[in-house]
Amino acid sequence: MPPSAHADTRLTYEDLQYFPADGKRRELIDGELYVTPSPNVRHQVLVGRLHIAIANHLAGRPGTGRVLLSPLDVVLSPHDVVEPDLLFVGSDQLDVLTLKNVQGAPALVVEVLSRGTRKTDEQVKRRLFARVGVREYWLVDPELDLIKVSRRGDDGSFRRVAELTAEDGDVLTSPLLPEFSLALSAFFAPER
Repeated sequence: MPPSAHADTRLTYEDLQYFPADGKRRELIDGELYVTPSPNVRHQVLVGRLHIAIANHLAGRPGTGRVLLSPLDVVLSPHDVVEPDLLFVGSDQLDVLTLKNVQGAPALVVEVLSRGTRKTDEQVKRRLFARVGVREYWLVDPELDLIKVSRRGDDGSFRRVAELTAEDGDVLTSPLLPEFSLALSAFFAPER
């Protein structure tokens, strides 16, 4: 009796192209569809502040890499397509950038947590990023004014290396962005 062939029913990047452009973020992780609504104002303020801080830092350091904002598809495999809030591609990996999307793991991925995405961002995406070779992952928590940093070690492990808070006066730094520093008290400060 010949072995039965089971069709792969996981969704692919090609399948995503058929969904309507309705302002919802659609991502695939292992072929499973994750849909989230548009972010709130606080979320966007924090993404904007972080983008400006990193872009200003890079402006004085040509050749370091590129920082990019969502919406932008990051195609990690045919069944893994995410749309991070912010990402950094190092100068050693600029070949992952195409006109349409990012084809491969960025050096740094940043997600700003919301009630609807917290579990997915903290667990499912963190495992995905560990698997595909992301070097660093920042989880920005606007409710607690903190940033959790996971980083790939020299041994290939992907561990949480810091939990930084505005309350403690912590400063965010990264070996991916030499000399970059961001005081969390200013970053999380309320808008005026």
